[in-house]
Amino acid sequence: MTLSFSQEPKARADTAASLGQRTATGSPMIQVAQLDKIFEGGFHALKNVSLEIQRGEIFALLGPNGAGKTTLISVICGLVRASSGSVRVDGHDNVSDYRQARAMIGLVPQELTNEAFTTVWDTVSFSRGLFGKPKNPAHIENVLRALTLWEKRDNRLLQLSGGMKRRVLIAKALAHEPKVLFLDEPTAGVDVELRREMWEVVRQLRDQGVTIILTTHYIEEAEEMADRIGVILGGELVLVEEKAALMRQLGRKELTLHLDQALDDVPAALAGHDLALMEDGHALVYTYDVTQQEEGTGIAGLLADLEATGIRVKDLHTRQSSLEEIFVSLVRERA
Repeated sequence: MTLSFSQEPKARADTAASLGQRTATGSPMIQVAQLDKIFEGGFHALKNVSLEIQRGEIFALLGPNGAGKTTLISVICGLVRASSGSVRVDGHDNVSDYRQARAMIGLVPQELTNEAFTTVWDTVSFSRGLFGKPKNPAHIENVLRALTLWEKRDNRLLQLSGGMKRRVLIAKALAHEPKVLFLDEPTAGVDVELRREMWEVVRQLRDQGVTIILTTHYIEEAEEMADRIGVILGGELVLVEEKAALMRQLGRKELTLHLDQALDDVPAALAGHDLALMEDGHALVYTYDVTQQEEGTGIAGLLADLEATGIRVKDLHTRQSSLEEIFVSLVRERA
């Protein structure tokens, strides 16, 4: 499946270094400055949020329910008016130059709001017309084929499964050939196989120059696709970092030592290494900071002490913290 847009195609950039090469020559696609949103009743949904999103990147916004993810997207898209601060999309202010800014954006909302009795073809074509774009059946066909909707083009939306309805929302967002695509929980309620197919569509869009911003509850989704990660908690953007750098800075590694003979407890000679006895005494688990250089991890000293105590190791392996573990740790720290 290949999507084709009017923008110049861009080569795949799977590393942070190549992402930097792509984005260094131009201004950010989205610029958010000192954004606040206070709803009636005094609820402070966004607190001094500033953020720049580069052209052609996939940016994942993580946060628990009520953290402000959907509010931030709604403000950027011009659906909700900020209490203070500014948003620019490809240089266009989203208040004073609303039509130009909004025309740059495709939005896939979290809720399934499709018109039940409209056909797939008609609802996607209508979405294109809403932005003043001339009819382009070839583009609509291309989008529907890429999203595996072509065979369903004459079906009414009420005849579709939840996963197919989710794809129709993406097709509608792509109908007017946007440069920016917001995906608010794009794979909620979608089975694993369909989710991975949709990930591939998102990657194709990114490779052709479309800037992708997604919110998700699926940590694996951000870990699989994102170039950068933002974490929002209580309306505050508490962290923005390249995914690989985030996992290096905040991740932990576990060294598991599988023992030749089981231990009843950790020997006193090893007490200074903060070891945990696991697997009914058949394994020792040592946790260390991945940002430390090898000589600073304590592993060399641990192995020397193990040898001195006569404990024999028959196997060992390491495991790095997942993005989910890092996220949970951040939430706990802010609680």
